[in-house]
Amino acid sequence: MTDTTTDSPMGAFERYLTLWVALAMIAGIGIGSVAPGLVGAIAAAEVASINLVVAVLIWAMVYPMMVSVDFGAVADVARQPKGLLVTLTVNWLIKPFTMAFFAVLFFEYIFAPFIEPADAQQYIAGLILLGAAPCTAMVFVWSQLTKGDATYTLVQVSVNDLIMVVAFAPIVAFLLGVTDIAVPWETLVLATVLYVFLPLMAGLLTRRALGSAEKVEAYTARIKPVSVIGLIVTVAILFGLQGEVILSNPFVIALIAVPILVQSYGIFALAYGAAWVLKVPHRVAAPCAMIGTSNFFELAVAVAISLFGLNSGAALATVVGVLVEVPVMLSLVAFANRTRARFPGPAG
Repeated sequence: MTDTTTDSPMGAFERYLTLWVALAMIAGIGIGSVAPGLVGAIAAAEVASINLVVAVLIWAMVYPMMVSVDFGAVADVARQPKGLLVTLTVNWLIKPFTMAFFAVLFFEYIFAPFIEPADAQQYIAGLILLGAAPCTAMVFVWSQLTKGDATYTLVQVSVNDLIMVVAFAPIVAFLLGVTDIAVPWETLVLATVLYVFLPLMAGLLTRRALGSAEKVEAYTARIKPVSVIGLIVTVAILFGLQGEVILSNPFVIALIAVPILVQSYGIFALAYGAAWVLKVPHRVAAPCAMIGTSNFFELAVAVAISLFGLNSGAALATVVGVLVEVPVMLSLVAFANRTRARFPGPAG
């Protein structure tokens, strides 16, 4: 496979994503306090349990990255199957279940004295949604920062998206059922179709309409900021609705972050270690570990809103995941770059 690594820097939006999210949280809390009627009107704009305002914002987040997915590259994975094997094993056979385990461990046992049982169940649900949604968008950034093979990363993301269309809803429903949370199957499936399958189809049609790879790349670069803007506005809306809870009990944010941190570093160690044992080249090993560690938080936020509502604890948990993810992933990028010499060089 051609080595398509790149040294181009992370864009300003991605580099300071944690700052933008933090500012959106503050702005949301402020708007919720000053203009609760506005936030309430947004929350009331629902059809079939899908919030229309947030649906538009989620599409703004998801569509740009779906345009980057080239399903024609899937066949190239046969040249280096080990990296994909690690990614898929971690993403679909391990990660959702370890996240559910840590969520239950912390919120039903360790943090039980500090959290009401009903709130704990909501936070567990949000964490399960995070754990069952492997990264699709930001993994391209992490791959770039670790000098990963961009083509192979694209293959991994493409295969993940194909699997996610059919596996996300059943896995989430199973895990939520295990934790005794009622699951409206129709809403879950609808959200998966709306936020994964349809954007994928739209991205595929856009690629075909644009034609050349150069036009696709230029188009993606132009619309990429829309994704982050959609995320920031969504976070502001969520924290506008959650402002009263956060101001009355900011400690809950730190509690939600704990199992996310444990899960993130544990999954990275597992995936990165497996890639090292299998002698996967670093340009493939680093991105495959990043995909398993990072989360498709756009989907997790969307489904949490669809299933439990904009002002739910589950939605709050997924938003905390957004806040935690960027600094965690940047620390892992630094570690991966420091350990590059321990992996074999490019294969072939």
